[in-house]
Amino acid sequence: MGNYAKHYKTGEAIPAELLAKIMKSRSFNQGYDTLEYMSSALLDMEWHSLPADAPLQDVQKFEAEALKKHGVDLAAVPPRYKSTFFAHVFSGGYSASYYAYMWSEILAADAFAYVQTQGGLKLENGINFRKNILSIGNSKDPMEAYKAFRGQEPTTDALLIRRGLKTGIN
Repeated sequence: MGNYAKHYKTGEAIPAELLAKIMKSRSFNQGYDTLEYMSSALLDMEWHSLPADAPLQDVQKFEAEALKKHGVDLAAVPPRYKSTFFAHVFSGGYSASYYAYMWSEILAADAFAYVQTQGGLKLENGINFRKNILSIGNSKDPMEAYKAFRGQEPTTDALLIRRGLKTGIN
C-alpha cells in the first residue's frame, strides 16, 4: 500500500501505525454483519423449502420458528431483512438465491487462500484454475470441478479469517 497510499502534498507513504489501524478496522462489526446476513439467507431458504401446496403461513410466526430452528433467533441481531420487505423471498425473481451471495464469498475466499498456499499468482495456479474451473463451464458438477481445482471441498475457514472471526493465515 506504501506505493500508492501517499500524502497528496508531501508524497510521504502512509505511516505503518495508521495502516495497521485501517487494516484492523476491516473486521469491525463483522460478527454482527455476518449473522444478520446469514439469518436472512436461512429465512429465505426456509420460505423456498415450503412445498407448493403448503397452507398460507403466519409470517411473524414462520420467521420466529425458522430463526429458532437454525439457532439465529437473537433479538440483538435480527435478520437484515424481514419477509415482508425482502425481495428475495416474495418478488424480484431471485427465488431462494440470497444464500448464493455468501456461498460465492466462501468460494472466493477459499480459492484465494488455496492459491496463496500454492505460491500465489503464478502460471501453474492459473493453468489449474483455467483447466478445472473456467474451461469446463457447466459441463461438470460444480463441486466436482472445484474439488478438481482445489483438491477438496471449500470450507468457511478462509472467509472467517478474512472477516476477522477466526485466527489463521490470510
